[in-house]
Amino acid sequence: MTRFYARSGIVNGLHARTALALILAAGSMWSTTASAAGTNAGTTISNTATASYTDVAGTPKTVDSNTVDIKVDELINAVVDATDPGDVVTMPGTTGQVLTYSITNTGNGNETFSLTANSTVGGDNYDPTGTQIYIDNPTSGTPGVYDPGVDILYTPGTNDPTLAPDASATIFVVTNTPSGVSDGDKGIVQLTVASTTGTGTPGTSFAGQGDGGTDAVIGTTGGDGQDSATFIVQNASLAFAKSASVLDPFGGSETVPGAIITYSLVATISGTGTLTGVTLSDNIPANTTYQTGTLTLQGGGLTDAADSDAGTYTGSAISVALGNVTGGNTRTVTFKVRVN
Repeated sequence: MTRFYARSGIVNGLHARTALALILAAGSMWSTTASAAGTNAGTTISNTATASYTDVAGTPKTVDSNTVDIKVDELINAVVDATDPGDVVTMPGTTGQVLTYSITNTGNGNETFSLTANSTVGGDNYDPTGTQIYIDNPTSGTPGVYDPGVDILYTPGTNDPTLAPDASATIFVVTNTPSGVSDGDKGIVQLTVASTTGTGTPGTSFAGQGDGGTDAVIGTTGGDGQDSATFIVQNASLAFAKSASVLDPFGGSETVPGAIITYSLVATISGTGTLTGVTLSDNIPANTTYQTGTLTLQGGGLTDAADSDAGTYTGSAISVALGNVTGGNTRTVTFKVRVN
């Protein structure tokens, strides 16, 4: 089993440049507290017995036995947890989408693990593509948050993470979303962590492969672990329509000088996603005059000035800032002009 140790600087089977990167990552990424599986592997348990008696001359005496030393074997266990608070939102054709996982060594020895991401597990609507695995690098960027160009691209067999007992590392799986997916589709990615010493039925032993030359024994997790995280496609689209109604000075609907035209701008957002920064604008038509104070949003009046509300009249156009609008909502803006 290939190992590296951040404290001692000992690296086996790795080129110096790769080793240095791994040592730097390991030194800050993973703690060294051991509690998940009890006593650390390689710890020696020593015991000496004592016999006491009174000899034939009436003198109390004691005799110590030989000391029995037993080394604690290494127990191999691993746990994977998807840590995103819920399904991760994506859109058709989006690249560089990120799922976040935590891997934990719940064994009692320093253990090296391989990582595998499977985006074709089934039970979903589409398969994410271009899957890559990154190891969080908290020495730069933001710990626990994927930082492109900063976090460490995982290469199997080259920079398999080594975790101390009870230590964890954050893992990112970065994928692309196909352009042909539909609103509401889901894509599942499963991350598997496996001990490079071995996996198998609990109780399986690997002689001499544990810390300090002890045996390595597969624990209840089988020496590996899996968990899945999910992308959900949330797309949204905007349909935009404009209409007009006319009221002439005689109570009719003829477009004559002096008639009032009421324009309605209707934006309908469909889908489950959110459109950001939505703004509705309209130029005041030639041969008309904007009627001050007639701008409304959802039936509520807006001021013409560029102030704290959403509406603005610039002297030649109106504009209403709707902000972020989720699918399933409609926004209606109205204003009036008089025919010159």
